[in-house]
Amino acid sequence: MDEANKSRYSFHPGSDKMYHDLKVIYWWPSMKADIGTYVSKCLTCAKVKVEDYKPSGLLTQPEISIWKWEQISMNFITKLPRNPSACDTIWVIVDRLTKSAHFLAIKENDKMEKLTRIYVKEVVSHHGMPISIISDRDARFTSNFWKSLQKLLGMWLDMSTAYHPQTDGHSEHTIQTLEDKLRACVVDFGNNWETHVPLVEFSYNNSYHTSIKAAPFEALYCQKCRPPIC
Repeated sequence: MDEANKSRYSFHPGSDKMYHDLKVIYWWPSMKADIGTYVSKCLTCAKVKVEDYKPSGLLTQPEISIWKWEQISMNFITKLPRNPSACDTIWVIVDRLTKSAHFLAIKENDKMEKLTRIYVKEVVSHHGMPISIISDRDARFTSNFWKSLQKLLGMWLDMSTAYHPQTDGHSEHTIQTLEDKLRACVVDFGNNWETHVPLVEFSYNNSYHTSIKAAPFEALYCQKCRPPIC
């Protein structure tokens, strides 16, 4: 349980995800209750976890995706402590169908031209060209360069408005999970958050998600990746 909760491949996933990840390879009597008790006594989980609240109203559901990485949502986590490479922002890009995500460390003042090169390298080269992108109205997403590029590539841009759940909570919920995991990293392993982002991304994509009843890697590749705990 220590390894499934505290290791650099886990980052305190919570009792529900931890149970679903462990039950595939281990079993013992009262397993779920034991895991719940263990997580409730974890000091790091108590420090970093934010209480979830139900949404205030019905979500405005976008069109359901037909294939993986055809419809994505994206957002930024800004104002992070600067690390040695001067990055202070994480670009969060989420596939709406499989819930798999990429967490990209960038600088808040990076121009859209540079972000586009990163986008092509990390998303397009691995998953192909999406059909639609949902984002907030960040200045970089509303720039003429970004709009013109997506129009030329045949993509539909859908901008959400403040306090309007057009994004279906995908990027917002993913950002909350990422922030929890990064806080756990700082508490357990030190202050340079950028060094932990690749393993946090692995942990997120390889953990059970209630909404799809599987891990994002499993939904994307038809099987989970094999972690060291196996």
